[in-house]
Amino acid sequence: MHMADALLSPAVGATMWAGTAAAIGYSSKKLKENIDNKTIPLMGVMGAFVFAAQMINFTIPVTGSSGHIGGGMLLAVLLGPYAAFLTMASILTVQALFFADGGLLALGCNIWNMGIYPCFLVYPLIYKPVAGDGKSARRVSVAAILGAIVALQLGAFSVVLETLFSGISELPFGTFVLLMQPIHLAIGLVEGIITAGIILYVQQARPEILHAHAAARPLDAGLSIKNILAAFVILAVITGGALSWFASTHPDGLEWSIEKVTGKGELEEATQGIAPVLKDIQEKTAFLPDYGFKPPADEQNTEESPSVWPGIEPGTSVAGVVGSAIVLMFIIFIGFGIRLFKKQ
Repeated sequence: MHMADALLSPAVGATMWAGTAAAIGYSSKKLKENIDNKTIPLMGVMGAFVFAAQMINFTIPVTGSSGHIGGGMLLAVLLGPYAAFLTMASILTVQALFFADGGLLALGCNIWNMGIYPCFLVYPLIYKPVAGDGKSARRVSVAAILGAIVALQLGAFSVVLETLFSGISELPFGTFVLLMQPIHLAIGLVEGIITAGIILYVQQARPEILHAHAAARPLDAGLSIKNILAAFVILAVITGGALSWFASTHPDGLEWSIEKVTGKGELEEATQGIAPVLKDIQEKTAFLPDYGFKPPADEQNTEESPSVWPGIEPGTSVAGVVGSAIVLMFIIFIGFGIRLFKKQ
Protein backbone atom coordinates (compact mmCIF):
# COMPACT_ATOMS: atom_id res chain seq x y z
CA MET A 1 0.00 0.00 0.00
CA HIS A 2 2.95 2.27 -0.63
CA MET A 3 1.66 5.32 -2.49
CA ALA A 4 3.57 6.84 -5.38
CA ASP A 5 3.91 10.60 -5.79
CA ALA A 6 1.70 10.51 -8.90
CA LEU A 7 -1.31 9.85 -6.66
CA LEU A 8 -0.96 13.10 -4.73
CA SER A 9 -1.08 16.84 -5.13
CA PRO A 10 1.72 18.82 -3.45
CA ALA A 11 -0.81 20.38 -1.06
CA VAL A 12 -2.10 17.03 0.20
CA GLY A 13 1.43 15.61 0.36
CA ALA A 14 2.67 18.58 2.40
CA THR A 15 -0.33 18.42 4.73
CA MET A 16 0.25 14.75 5.46
CA TRP A 17 3.96 15.39 5.93
CA ALA A 18 3.08 18.00 8.57
CA GLY A 19 0.65 15.69 10.36
CA THR A 20 3.14 12.85 10.32
CA ALA A 21 5.98 15.07 11.56
CA ALA A 22 3.79 16.16 14.49
CA ALA A 23 3.02 12.51 15.31
CA ILE A 24 6.72 11.63 15.18
CA GLY A 25 7.56 14.49 17.53
CA TYR A 26 4.81 13.52 19.97
CA SER A 27 5.78 9.83 19.88
CA SER A 28 9.43 10.71 20.53
CA LYS A 29 8.43 12.78 23.54
CA LYS A 30 6.21 10.04 24.97
CA LEU A 31 8.74 7.29 24.30
CA LYS A 32 11.40 9.28 26.13
CA GLU A 33 9.41 8.81 29.35
CA ASN A 34 9.68 5.00 29.39
CA ILE A 35 12.43 3.99 26.98
CA ASP A 36 14.99 1.49 28.22
CA ASN A 37 18.09 -0.19 26.85
CA LYS A 38 16.23 -3.42 26.08
CA THR A 39 13.39 -1.87 24.11
CA ILE A 40 15.81 -0.08 21.77
CA PRO A 41 17.38 -3.24 20.25
CA LEU A 42 13.93 -4.85 20.18
CA MET A 43 12.68 -1.91 18.09
CA GLY A 44 15.61 -2.32 15.71
CA VAL A 45 15.22 -6.07 15.32
CA MET A 46 11.45 -5.88 14.84
CA GLY A 47 11.92 -3.08 12.32
CA ALA A 48 14.40 -5.22 10.37
CA PHE A 49 11.98 -8.14 10.39
CA VAL A 50 8.99 -6.08 9.22
CA PHE A 51 11.13 -4.53 6.46
CA ALA A 52 12.03 -8.00 5.20
CA ALA A 53 8.48 -9.31 5.61
CA GLN A 54 7.08 -6.45 3.51
CA MET A 55 9.18 -7.71 0.60
CA ILE A 56 7.07 -10.86 0.40
CA ASN A 57 3.81 -10.33 -1.44
CA PHE A 58 1.37 -13.21 -1.08
CA THR A 59 -1.14 -13.96 -3.82
CA ILE A 60 -4.82 -13.27 -3.17
CA PRO A 61 -6.54 -16.21 -4.88
CA VAL A 62 -8.84 -15.60 -7.87
CA THR A 63 -8.25 -11.83 -7.92
CA GLY A 64 -4.93 -11.64 -9.76
CA SER A 65 -3.71 -9.39 -6.96
CA SER A 66 -1.31 -9.74 -4.06
CA GLY A 67 -0.53 -8.11 -0.75
CA HIS A 68 2.08 -7.91 1.99
CA ILE A 69 1.83 -7.31 5.70
CA GLY A 70 1.80 -3.74 6.90
CA GLY A 71 3.29 -4.69 10.25
CA GLY A 72 1.88 -1.81 12.25
CA MET A 73 -0.40 -4.01 14.33
CA LEU A 74 2.41 -6.44 15.14
CA LEU A 75 4.78 -3.64 16.12
CA ALA A 76 2.18 -1.95 18.34
CA VAL A 77 1.57 -5.15 20.31
CA LEU A 78 5.25 -6.03 20.76
CA LEU A 79 6.64 -2.52 21.30
CA GLY A 80 3.79 -0.32 22.46
CA PRO A 81 2.23 2.40 20.28
CA TYR A 82 4.92 5.10 20.40
CA ALA A 83 7.92 2.86 19.77
CA ALA A 84 5.90 1.04 17.10
CA PHE A 85 5.04 4.24 15.26
CA LEU A 86 8.64 5.45 15.23
CA THR A 87 9.75 2.02 14.03
CA MET A 88 7.21 2.05 11.20
CA ALA A 89 8.23 5.59 10.22
CA SER A 90 11.86 4.45 10.08
CA ILE A 91 11.03 1.44 7.90
CA LEU A 92 9.07 3.49 5.39
CA THR A 93 11.72 6.22 5.29
CA VAL A 94 14.46 3.70 4.50
CA GLN A 95 12.26 2.07 1.84
CA ALA A 96 11.56 5.39 0.13
CA LEU A 97 15.11 6.75 0.26
CA PHE A 98 17.18 3.70 -0.60
CA PHE A 99 14.79 1.35 -2.42
CA ALA A 100 12.42 3.79 -4.18
CA ASP A 101 9.44 2.01 -2.60
CA GLY A 102 6.85 4.75 -2.19
CA GLY A 103 7.39 8.36 -3.21
CA LEU A 104 9.10 11.04 -1.15
CA LEU A 105 6.14 13.40 -1.53
CA ALA A 106 3.90 10.50 -0.48
CA LEU A 107 6.09 9.50 2.48
CA GLY A 108 3.96 11.44 4.96
CA CYS A 109 0.84 9.69 3.64
CA ASN A 110 2.45 6.26 3.77
CA ILE A 111 3.63 6.70 7.36
CA TRP A 112 0.19 8.00 8.34
CA ASN A 113 -1.73 5.25 6.55
CA MET A 114 0.39 2.37 7.83
CA GLY A 115 1.43 3.78 11.20
CA ILE A 116 -1.17 6.07 12.75
CA TYR A 117 -4.16 3.75 12.47
CA PRO A 118 -2.72 0.52 13.87
CA CYS A 119 -0.65 2.20 16.58
CA PHE A 120 -2.95 4.92 17.92
CA LEU A 121 -6.47 3.80 17.00
CA VAL A 122 -6.71 0.06 16.49
CA TYR A 123 -4.26 -1.07 19.18
CA PRO A 124 -5.85 0.81 22.11
CA LEU A 125 -9.48 0.70 20.94
CA ILE A 126 -9.74 -2.78 19.43
CA TYR A 127 -6.77 -5.01 20.15
CA LYS A 128 -6.36 -4.36 23.89
CA PRO A 129 -10.06 -4.66 24.81
CA VAL A 130 -10.49 -7.85 22.75
CA ALA A 131 -7.21 -9.48 23.83
CA GLY A 132 -7.84 -8.69 27.49
CA ASP A 133 -5.02 -9.82 29.76
CA GLY A 134 -3.41 -11.69 26.85
CA LYS A 135 -3.61 -15.09 28.53
CA SER A 136 -6.23 -16.51 26.17
CA ALA A 137 -4.74 -17.62 22.85
CA ARG A 138 -8.19 -17.45 21.27
CA ARG A 139 -8.79 -13.85 22.35
CA VAL A 140 -5.30 -12.80 21.26
CA SER A 141 -5.82 -14.41 17.85
CA VAL A 142 -9.22 -12.78 17.35
CA ALA A 143 -7.81 -9.42 18.46
CA ALA A 144 -4.83 -9.66 16.10
CA ILE A 145 -6.93 -10.68 13.09
CA LEU A 146 -9.64 -8.09 13.75
CA GLY A 147 -7.04 -5.41 14.44
CA ALA A 148 -5.07 -6.10 11.26
CA ILE A 149 -8.24 -6.04 9.15
CA VAL A 150 -9.52 -2.77 10.61
CA ALA A 151 -6.10 -1.09 10.41
CA LEU A 152 -5.72 -2.01 6.75
CA GLN A 153 -9.28 -0.94 5.95
CA LEU A 154 -8.62 2.47 7.49
CA GLY A 155 -5.32 2.77 5.63
CA ALA A 156 -6.88 1.80 2.30
CA PHE A 157 -9.73 4.28 2.79
CA SER A 158 -7.18 6.98 3.58
CA VAL A 159 -5.45 6.29 0.26
CA VAL A 160 -8.78 6.80 -1.51
CA LEU A 161 -9.44 10.06 0.35
CA GLU A 162 -5.93 11.36 -0.30
CA THR A 163 -6.31 10.80 -4.05
CA LEU A 164 -9.77 12.39 -3.93
CA PHE A 165 -8.52 15.52 -2.16
CA SER A 166 -5.59 15.62 -4.60
CA GLY A 167 -8.04 15.91 -7.48
CA ILE A 168 -6.88 12.73 -9.23
CA SER A 169 -9.78 12.54 -11.68
CA GLU A 170 -8.53 9.25 -13.15
CA LEU A 171 -9.50 7.55 -9.88
CA PRO A 172 -13.17 8.39 -9.22
CA PHE A 173 -14.06 7.93 -5.56
CA GLY A 174 -16.92 5.45 -5.92
CA THR A 175 -15.14 3.06 -8.25
CA PHE A 176 -11.79 3.29 -6.49
CA VAL A 177 -13.18 2.67 -2.99
CA LEU A 178 -15.21 -0.34 -4.17
CA LEU A 179 -11.98 -1.95 -5.34
CA MET A 180 -9.63 -0.85 -2.57
CA GLN A 181 -11.69 -1.92 0.43
CA PRO A 182 -12.52 -5.55 -0.51
CA ILE A 183 -9.02 -6.41 -1.73
CA HIS A 184 -7.47 -5.00 1.44
CA LEU A 185 -10.00 -6.92 3.52
CA ALA A 186 -8.49 -10.12 2.13
CA ILE A 187 -4.95 -8.85 2.65
CA GLY A 188 -5.81 -7.81 6.21
CA LEU A 189 -7.14 -11.28 6.99
CA VAL A 190 -3.85 -12.90 5.94
CA GLU A 191 -1.84 -10.30 7.85
CA GLY A 192 -3.97 -10.89 10.92
CA ILE A 193 -3.27 -14.62 10.89
CA ILE A 194 0.48 -13.99 10.55
CA THR A 195 0.38 -11.36 13.29
CA ALA A 196 -1.51 -13.67 15.65
CA GLY A 197 1.04 -16.44 15.15
CA ILE A 198 3.98 -14.18 15.94
CA ILE A 199 2.31 -12.66 19.00
CA LEU A 200 1.49 -16.12 20.36
CA TYR A 201 5.12 -17.15 19.88
CA VAL A 202 6.35 -14.16 21.89
CA GLN A 203 3.63 -14.80 24.47
CA GLN A 204 5.07 -18.27 25.01
CA ALA A 205 8.73 -17.25 24.88
CA ARG A 206 8.73 -13.92 26.75
CA PRO A 207 5.26 -12.79 27.92
CA GLU A 208 6.94 -10.05 29.98
CA ILE A 209 7.55 -8.10 26.77
CA LEU A 210 3.84 -7.94 25.95
CA HIS A 211 2.78 -7.19 29.53
CA ALA A 212 5.31 -4.40 30.01
CA HIS A 213 4.50 -2.59 26.78
CA ALA A 214 0.75 -3.04 27.28
CA ALA A 215 1.16 -1.30 30.65
CA ALA A 216 3.43 1.39 29.15
CA ARG A 217 6.32 0.61 31.48
CA PRO A 218 9.99 -0.23 30.82
CA LEU A 219 11.15 -3.81 30.52
CA ASP A 220 12.67 -5.20 33.72
CA ALA A 221 16.43 -4.73 33.88
CA GLY A 222 16.99 -8.41 34.67
CA LEU A 223 14.86 -9.70 31.80
CA SER A 224 16.85 -11.53 29.12
CA ILE A 225 15.53 -11.07 25.58
CA LYS A 226 18.59 -12.40 23.74
CA ASN A 227 16.71 -15.41 22.36
CA ILE A 228 13.89 -13.22 21.04
CA LEU A 229 16.34 -10.82 19.42
CA ALA A 230 18.29 -13.67 17.86
CA ALA A 231 15.13 -15.33 16.56
CA PHE A 232 13.91 -12.21 14.77
CA VAL A 233 17.36 -11.40 13.38
CA ILE A 234 17.52 -14.90 11.87
CA LEU A 235 13.96 -14.54 10.55
CA ALA A 236 14.80 -11.16 8.97
CA VAL A 237 17.88 -12.57 7.21
CA ILE A 238 16.06 -15.66 5.95
CA THR A 239 13.00 -13.68 4.90
CA GLY A 240 14.84 -10.88 3.13
CA GLY A 241 17.67 -13.02 1.80
CA ALA A 242 15.82 -16.07 0.49
CA LEU A 243 12.06 -16.13 1.05
CA SER A 244 11.77 -12.85 -0.87
CA TRP A 245 12.50 -14.84 -4.02
CA PHE A 246 9.06 -16.40 -3.65
CA ALA A 247 7.10 -13.14 -3.51
CA SER A 248 4.05 -13.07 -5.75
CA THR A 249 4.51 -11.47 -9.16
CA HIS A 250 0.94 -10.13 -9.13
CA PRO A 251 0.40 -6.40 -8.52
CA ASP A 252 -0.31 -5.41 -4.93
CA GLY A 253 -3.75 -4.31 -3.80
CA LEU A 254 -3.20 -0.62 -4.59
CA GLU A 255 -1.62 -1.24 -8.00
CA TRP A 256 -4.34 -3.77 -8.83
CA SER A 257 -7.09 -1.30 -7.92
CA ILE A 258 -5.50 1.45 -10.01
CA GLU A 259 -5.14 -0.90 -12.97
CA LYS A 260 -8.77 -1.98 -12.71
CA VAL A 261 -9.92 1.65 -12.76
CA THR A 262 -7.54 3.15 -15.31
CA GLY A 263 -6.34 0.18 -17.33
CA LYS A 264 -2.73 0.83 -16.32
CA GLY A 265 -0.74 0.04 -13.19
CA GLU A 266 0.70 3.53 -12.69
CA LEU A 267 -0.43 7.09 -13.30
CA GLU A 268 1.69 9.61 -15.15
CA GLU A 269 3.97 11.62 -12.90
CA ALA A 270 3.94 15.41 -12.79
CA THR A 271 6.62 17.11 -14.87
CA GLN A 272 6.53 20.43 -13.03
CA GLY A 273 6.68 21.61 -9.44
CA ILE A 274 8.10 19.73 -6.47
CA ALA A 275 7.36 16.20 -7.71
CA PRO A 276 10.14 15.95 -10.33
CA VAL A 277 12.61 17.49 -7.87
CA LEU A 278 11.80 14.83 -5.29
CA LYS A 279 11.96 12.12 -7.94
CA ASP A 280 15.44 13.28 -8.92
CA ILE A 281 16.53 13.13 -5.27
CA GLN A 282 15.11 9.64 -4.92
CA GLU A 283 16.88 8.42 -8.05
CA LYS A 284 20.16 9.56 -6.52
CA THR A 285 19.59 8.05 -3.06
CA ALA A 286 17.99 4.73 -4.12
CA PHE A 287 21.00 2.45 -4.66
CA LEU A 288 18.82 -0.69 -4.82
CA PRO A 289 15.65 0.52 -6.57
CA ASP A 290 12.71 -1.89 -6.48
CA TYR A 291 14.82 -4.13 -4.23
CA GLY A 292 17.35 -5.06 -6.88
CA PHE A 293 20.53 -3.91 -8.59
CA LYS A 294 20.29 -0.88 -10.84
CA PRO A 295 20.24 -1.91 -14.51
CA PRO A 296 23.03 -0.59 -16.77
CA ALA A 297 22.34 2.85 -18.22
CA ASP A 298 21.75 1.47 -21.72
CA GLU A 299 19.04 -0.89 -20.39
CA GLN A 300 17.11 1.51 -18.17
CA ASN A 301 14.64 2.57 -20.87
CA THR A 302 14.05 -0.86 -22.38
CA GLU A 303 10.90 -2.85 -21.73
CA GLU A 304 10.92 -5.08 -18.67
CA SER A 305 11.10 -8.80 -19.31
CA PRO A 306 8.15 -10.87 -18.06
CA SER A 307 8.32 -11.71 -14.36
CA VAL A 308 9.21 -15.28 -13.46
CA TRP A 309 8.45 -17.13 -10.25
CA PRO A 310 10.35 -17.78 -8.12
CA GLY A 311 12.45 -14.71 -8.78
CA ILE A 312 15.87 -15.99 -7.75
CA GLU A 313 17.84 -12.76 -8.01
CA PRO A 314 21.05 -11.89 -6.12
CA GLY A 315 19.95 -8.26 -6.07
CA THR A 316 16.79 -9.18 -4.18
CA SER A 317 18.77 -11.05 -1.54
CA VAL A 318 21.24 -8.19 -1.16
CA ALA A 319 18.38 -5.70 -0.86
CA GLY A 320 16.65 -7.81 1.78
CA VAL A 321 19.71 -8.28 3.96
CA VAL A 322 21.21 -4.81 3.48
CA GLY A 323 17.84 -3.11 3.91
CA SER A 324 17.16 -4.99 7.13
CA ALA A 325 20.59 -3.99 8.43
CA ILE A 326 20.04 -0.32 7.55
CA VAL A 327 16.66 -0.30 9.30
CA LEU A 328 18.17 -1.99 12.35
CA MET A 329 21.01 0.55 12.64
CA PHE A 330 18.76 3.53 11.83
CA ILE A 331 16.25 2.63 14.55
CA ILE A 332 18.91 1.88 17.16
CA PHE A 333 20.53 5.25 16.40
CA ILE A 334 17.18 6.99 16.89
CA GLY A 335 16.41 5.01 20.02
CA PHE A 336 19.70 5.80 21.74
CA GLY A 337 19.31 9.43 20.62
CA ILE A 338 15.99 9.59 22.46
CA ARG A 339 17.58 7.82 25.42
CA LEU A 340 20.40 10.37 25.48
CA PHE A 341 17.96 13.29 25.56
CA LYS A 342 16.13 11.60 28.43
CA LYS A 343 19.28 11.75 30.55
CA GLN A 344 19.81 15.46 29.94
